[in-house]
Amino acid sequence: MTGAAPQINEQLAGAAFSNQSAFFDQLYSADTIIAYKRKRVRAHILQHVKPGGYILELNSGTGEDALYFAQKGFKVHATDISTGMQQQLREKMVTNGVENLVSNELCSYTKLEQLKNKGPFDLIFSNFAGLNCTGELDKVLGSFTDLLNPGGTVTLVVLPKFCLWETLLVFKGKFKTAFRRFFSSKGRRAHVEGVYFNCFYYNPSYIKKRLKQDFDLLGTEGLCTIVPPSYIEGFAEKHPTAYRLLTKWEDKLKTSWPWKYMGDYYIISLRKK
Repeated sequence: MTGAAPQINEQLAGAAFSNQSAFFDQLYSADTIIAYKRKRVRAHILQHVKPGGYILELNSGTGEDALYFAQKGFKVHATDISTGMQQQLREKMVTNGVENLVSNELCSYTKLEQLKNKGPFDLIFSNFAGLNCTGELDKVLGSFTDLLNPGGTVTLVVLPKFCLWETLLVFKGKFKTAFRRFFSSKGRRAHVEGVYFNCFYYNPSYIKKRLKQDFDLLGTEGLCTIVPPSYIEGFAEKHPTAYRLLTKWEDKLKTSWPWKYMGDYYIISLRKK
């Protein structure tokens, strides 16, 4: 994409998730594997952030994670480009009485220099592949240093270019899905609530390379490497014994090579020098 195309793609993604915002929680809140993913991401973060810290959340969605961390005593500034998601988040803030701990701002993560609230923060956090909606991840990463306190942490949950479970779909004849991440330098078309936009895939090496000057790597974990991705609907409910066994193995192998690089997502954390 060149010229204005990246901005247009991001606006399309924002519109898609605004369309979905009113029933987003209803769609996903009862999903066992999504709950497992959230638990994993939150546990990872709590290993690296001191209690009571100040969090900048990117692509915050309806505020599920912002609410969780507020209830743990953190302050959260939750940002998103989707007006619908921001509205849902504001309603949750009021309903749960956390307005003193959660603030929000409509802002693109590719334009963090325009943030009204510039922190500084103790953690910059992006969950569930929100950053895969841009072909300008380098621009996002380049904004982090100035927004963080010394020793501050970055935790990102990103879709890599290889997913073991997706590749196995070749045995079902789903060749396009099985290999869609491999050949995605210009993005792959995604579809949410009647809106099409491009999705991009990034390996951990991309992030580490662009942050190595100012950040040290804390750790990388594979997420839904052995546990099936949530789009394999109803797996945990239909196969509870197998699901428990797979979670046990994933929890054991999540930081090991090659498993940490083969998930539907990976979790990566880095600390500012």
